[in-house]
Amino acid sequence: MRILSAFLFLSIMIISCSPAEKAKAPDINQIATDYVKLVLEVGQYDGDFVDAYYGPENLKPTTDLPEGAIFEANDYLFRADDLRNQLDQLDETSFSGLKKARLNMLKKQLLAVRTKISMMGGEKYSFDEEAKLLYDAAPPTYSQDYFDSLLAGLDKVLPGSGNVSERYTSYASDFIIPKEKLDEVFQTAITEARKRTDAQFQLPANENFVLEYVNDKSWSGYNYYQGKSQSLIQLNTDFPIFIERAIDLACHEGYPGHHVFNALLEQNLVDGKGWVEFSVYPLFSPQSLIAEGSANYGIDVAFPGATRVAYEKEVLFPIAGIDPAKADRYYEIQAMRAKLNYAGNEAARKYLNGEITREEAASWLEKYLLYEPDRALQRTRFIDQYRSYVINYNLGKDLVANYVEAHGGTADQPQKRWEVFKELLSNPHTASTLK
Repeated sequence: MRILSAFLFLSIMIISCSPAEKAKAPDINQIATDYVKLVLEVGQYDGDFVDAYYGPENLKPTTDLPEGAIFEANDYLFRADDLRNQLDQLDETSFSGLKKARLNMLKKQLLAVRTKISMMGGEKYSFDEEAKLLYDAAPPTYSQDYFDSLLAGLDKVLPGSGNVSERYTSYASDFIIPKEKLDEVFQTAITEARKRTDAQFQLPANENFVLEYVNDKSWSGYNYYQGKSQSLIQLNTDFPIFIERAIDLACHEGYPGHHVFNALLEQNLVDGKGWVEFSVYPLFSPQSLIAEGSANYGIDVAFPGATRVAYEKEVLFPIAGIDPAKADRYYEIQAMRAKLNYAGNEAARKYLNGEITREEAASWLEKYLLYEPDRALQRTRFIDQYRSYVINYNLGKDLVANYVEAHGGTADQPQKRWEVFKELLSNPHTASTLK
């Protein structure tokens, strides 16, 4: 009797586990590998799509695209949907902690990749729909009256006569870094930003980046992460660069911004855990909101409050040949100007939704971001190229700041702020998880 029961049990097990009867359960590591392959293949059709890749060579496309290759969106949408279905089949109750965060982020990243594929195939989304699908965030809306009230405040403090934008341009001209001093100022700022970051993070011994000055770009600075804690950072010199941009760009592109963020993800998630999906960075994805938001917030972490102005007055202003006695007033005005930041989002929303023309968008940027005409037109080029990506800088910073402060990293607790900030940079996060 026992022999017969054992035979029946074994037969049932063989039948129930037969590949013909039961498909193999999805594996998140295999899904992640297929996700990387998908991103890299789609990236062949859009030079902006893959911001960085430092994973295995054998995951890259094996052949180059033939000349005139047509993007078959439906084929890639099918693959994206299949990967999402596999993710949905995973038993989420078996995931906890970082593994659950990994699963959530992979789902959000895959949704963004699918959305971008759809857009490349001709699908149209409103500014807000696009922002939600690509960056997992709902950008706020501000009225024109709100920005007019902020301009009124600047109108009272800026010297001279005429409109606010013209007066600001005239006033700020005293704070332009001379071209012959540009590299010295930036190298000095970078060195200080690195020293402050390394004191908290103990950066990899081999980390480094190459700095280049370029022209004819739609952006002011860009970090091309190369893997193995190496970056190429380019700064655009199409327009005059103001003294405050030295610290801004040194931190945003370098320390503790993009360069450090990518190095920590590679060190902790790719090398440390073998999570291959973090070896590829699709630009139009939730990762960018964290990347840009943390890079902007990192400026305040590395150079908090009055310490920034003190350092610039003592070190950078003299190198640039700018009168340090003018610094305090200048930064008071910069703080007022910074409150207008979301006006750029409104210009992009109206322009991309077809409510205003390029020229009207440029005029809006001139008025509310205080840009000179050529600079405003350059910004519309950025909007053309990157679309709703603009939300990642200001909304991203606000979400990151709220997260860090909610976890104890307040301005009066600088050490705790560094600790929470490092945790944020080193682990999977998207906008909807920054609670």
